[in-house]
Amino acid sequence: MTHFIYLASQSPRRRQLLDQLGVGHELLLANAPGDVAEDVEAIEVLRRGESPSAYVQRVTALKLDAAVARRERRSLRPAPILCSDTTVALGRTIYGKPADASEARRMLAELAGHEHRVLTAVALQVDGDRRLAALSVSRVRFAPMSAAQIDAYVASGEPLGKAGAYAIQGAAAQHVEHLSGSYSGIMGLPLFETARLLRAAGVLAP
Repeated sequence: MTHFIYLASQSPRRRQLLDQLGVGHELLLANAPGDVAEDVEAIEVLRRGESPSAYVQRVTALKLDAAVARRERRSLRPAPILCSDTTVALGRTIYGKPADASEARRMLAELAGHEHRVLTAVALQVDGDRRLAALSVSRVRFAPMSAAQIDAYVASGEPLGKAGAYAIQGAAAQHVEHLSGSYSGIMGLPLFETARLLRAAGVLAP
């Protein structure tokens, strides 16, 4: 049994959540010095008519494909590779990471007063062509938010770099009326589903 994996994610929250599971990990990130340049943003382009669940699972699989190729190029020691991606959806409308403060305000104004879904896909490359995957879907309802409340939250800088323009573990929590599902999944890595995959791969004890 191995207790070591590669994590193909820049998210400090995912590292923190893996630490909760006691899983040793190293980052396996794109565009390291001396490596082949990768267009990371191109992977996240939405296809016409694509559902939120299909989108987040496809993007996660593509990120894992890229990470597997990255490990092979760099001749790194074998170990499972974990990828995860999170998206926010109101109906079939997908809310990714806001490009700027103006887009963050728009997203928050549209989410305020409504229930939305947070979908987080997880994929684990074990050995050879063996791949395990899971999808976590949670629901979050924001209370109505005034323009002043939205402006104050955006001014904090927290919404930038976050799917749906908010972080559930941050100041946005004061506006959450109700949530159901996986709190860790909303943060970016659903621990129940991830632990199940890691057990199946022999990384965690059964």
